[in-house]
Amino acid sequence: MAQLKNVQDPFGEVNVKISAGGKVKVSATILMDPHKEGAQTGIALDGSGSMSNLYGINSGGALSSVFAEKSTAMNIITPVAQKVCAYLARKIDADGGTTCIYWATGPAGSEVQVVGDLTADEAERHVFNAPTRFGTGTQLLPAVKYFVERFKDAPWGFYVFVTDGAIHDLDEVKEYTEELSSQIFRKKRNPVKFVLIGVGREADERQMEELDDLDTEVDLWDHKLASEMRALEQIFAEVVDKNARVAPTGRILDPKGNVLKDYSDVGLPAFLEFEAPASAMYFTLEVPGFRLHQGLMDGAKVPSKEDLSNPAPQSAIPTPPPPVPAKESPKPEPKAEIPVLTPIPAKPVPKPEPVNPDKALENLDELEPTIPGLDFKLEFDKDQPGIDLDKRD
Repeated sequence: MAQLKNVQDPFGEVNVKISAGGKVKVSATILMDPHKEGAQTGIALDGSGSMSNLYGINSGGALSSVFAEKSTAMNIITPVAQKVCAYLARKIDADGGTTCIYWATGPAGSEVQVVGDLTADEAERHVFNAPTRFGTGTQLLPAVKYFVERFKDAPWGFYVFVTDGAIHDLDEVKEYTEELSSQIFRKKRNPVKFVLIGVGREADERQMEELDDLDTEVDLWDHKLASEMRALEQIFAEVVDKNARVAPTGRILDPKGNVLKDYSDVGLPAFLEFEAPASAMYFTLEVPGFRLHQGLMDGAKVPSKEDLSNPAPQSAIPTPPPPVPAKESPKPEPKAEIPVLTPIPAKPVPKPEPVNPDKALENLDELEPTIPGLDFKLEFDKDQPGIDLDKRD
């Protein structure tokens, strides 16, 4: 089965495989802290020559100043080893001390250099420099046998191997793994778990995957790349008790909401197995309060986690506005009635009677024009012709 690199919380590991029926066979684990009575732990650091740069040792270069300035290598093994060793000692190891060794040292990389048993506090302060003598090859089997034989009486063993991925005795390791798996399956050996952690930009994952995918009666190997681990606890991705229950109920759904597996009656186990449609890009784990989505291939787009315990308030859900009633055309306002004015016939103006000049003069004597302040009468002699009023004496 192919192990996915992009694994969402709370899953520890997700493996997929196309089955004969065209469906996708899925196995997934819920990430858990293992608690094993009497557990013994160990960490083995690759001491082969290919690891020199990762320990902060320059591989040499031109000394002339005309060439580019030599870069200072960083020891990236120390922070990885400190965290892993301290975690194992503090959380897992029954004695509170994790055994630390270098592997692939000396001639042909066939030797093991023992550092000692470190408590969590000691591991966090320890500087994991290069081994005394780098190996000229990379042989993993001597380190595997070292842990298995030293702690053969331990109820459970958990051992981590830090490497850049180059393994020269891969076939021998596979053969030993198959034999050891068979003995554990038949209860002739106590169970163990091996985890390879790849470090460095050029980590060769191909051989690590070969061991991880080895088809044995008991799955002994797992592998991780340090650059892809979201949490240190992922080294325990395959260390789950299949009988453990992590939730009282749960369901596995496909993207269309169809139920692929229902755990409502038995509780959700830490180890999940089911089949999904070949067209499904992801599956959904539904547990009380949440829906969690996990892609079935690296790079698949999946929805974000859904919190079912706090549904969005009703007001936050957009609703279509109510239909706007059609506006009625306004009725025209009644026009004000303009009163009809009945014209009043004008009174006829009496035409003046024609004046007879002769008669007018006849009545002239009746006029007695007077000037205020004067007590005389103005008299005209109508019989006197040629009177010049403007004439002065």
